[in-house]
Formats: sequence, structure tokens, C-alpha cells
Amino acid sequence: MNKVLNVSAYRFVALPDAQDMRAPLLERAISLQLKGTVLLAGEGINLFLAGTEANVREFLALLRADPRLADLQAKESWSDTVPFGRMLVKFKHEIIRMNHPAIQPQAGRAPALDAATLKRWLDQGHDDAGRPVVTLDTRNAFEVDYGTFSGAIDWRIAKFSEFPQALEEHLDELQGKTVVSFCTGGIRCEKAALVMREAGLHDVWQLEGGILKYFEETGGAHFEGKCFVFDEREALDPALKPK
Repeated sequence: MNKVLNVSAYRFVALPDAQDMRAPLLERAISLQLKGTVLLAGEGINLFLAGTEANVREFLALLRADPRLADLQAKESWSDTVPFGRMLVKFKHEIIRMNHPAIQPQAGRAPALDAATLKRWLDQGHDDAGRPVVTLDTRNAFEVDYGTFSGAIDWRIAKFSEFPQALEEHLDELQGKTVVSFCTGGIRCEKAALVMREAGLHDVWQLEGGILKYFEETGGAHFEGKCFVFDEREALDPALKPK
């Protein structure tokens, strides 16, 4: 039972040699009998992998041996079977597509909020300065339908590249509030927070590690439903168990 380790991780960091990294990483992942996807781009790395605990940890250690990826943080969950059908390593122009070239997370990120602090803010109904707190779901509408934070703002976007336009249309809703952007694992809300700051919103945070890290560290308080994941498990409950 629960013999398969599933990990997701990302890091925005300049990787000018991203294309050259693809083949050796694929070869090593296959040799370790891993399944999943690794995305590489000039702006960083994004991965979802599953396999035996020893082999997954060996692959993560290989990545972290690169000084640029030394602090790569992985979110973990366990399953009885591998939820991916094959192993892919791809080169992309963006590890998460937004089509907004001015946003460069590898050059500096928006402030991050840990799970415990968000839970405390939601418990008390305001941030530590007494400002009203709103949570902003940056995921696609079908993902939100599986579950989200109670009262979260949801602009019903169909794909993440629609986020900047949605923000422009709803900017007034966020004025005067502390905004915490969130997503599955942190990668989308990291870009979203930068776009909001670019638009002139200053009290903006990204939820560190996304919903999955929030589940891991808080048990899912204030979250209703389950979290959609892009693998055969489909969705995870706050105990990080498949639906």
C-alpha cells in the first residue's frame, strides 16, 4: 500500500542551457524507471514524477546537484500505483504559459505566504494589519469546480494565458484588499502575483507551495472539496489521498 512516491516541483531560475539538459535528464529518469513529465525552459523547471521512493529521491538529488536547482522544493504524496503512463522531458518557451513576456519570475518573485499564516488570516478574517483578505484562484474553471477555498474569487478562466485580461477587467474588485493568489502547486500563482503587482496592486501574496502544500501543512482548513491534479488520480482530498 502507498508504495509509489509522487512528487511535484518547480523553480523559476535562468536556465539558458535548458534544451541541452533534456536528453540526459530523460535518459536518467528512464534508467530509474520513473514516469511523469519534466518541463524545461529558459525561465526554469517544472516536474511531476512518480516511482519508487529511492529512485524519485535519487533523481531529485541529481537535479539539486546543479547549483541553480539546489533549493528545489518538492511536494509529496503517495499512491498504490503510478498515475502516469510514460516518462517525458520537454523543452518549452515557458514552464507555465502566460504569453506575458514582461513577467520574469526568475528575476525576482512576489512575496510568498506560508500555509500556516494563510490559515491564521482566514481564521481571524483579516491580515496582521487588519486589512480584509481575499483568496484568488488562478486555476482554470474546471479545476476550481473540484474544490477551492471558501469564498475564493474565481474568474472562470479557461486557460492561464487569459489571466492578465481577466485581471484588467476585475482590477477594481481587488483594490484596498490583501490578495492571496493560489493554484495547485504554486507555479501559476507565482506568475499571477507578479502580474498583479505590475498592475499596481501592492498587497499581493502568493501561497507558497499552492493548495497541495496547504493540505500537507494545515489539513485543508477553509478549503471546500478536492484539488484537481493532472494525472490519473484526478483529484486529491486534504489528506492527499485520491478521490
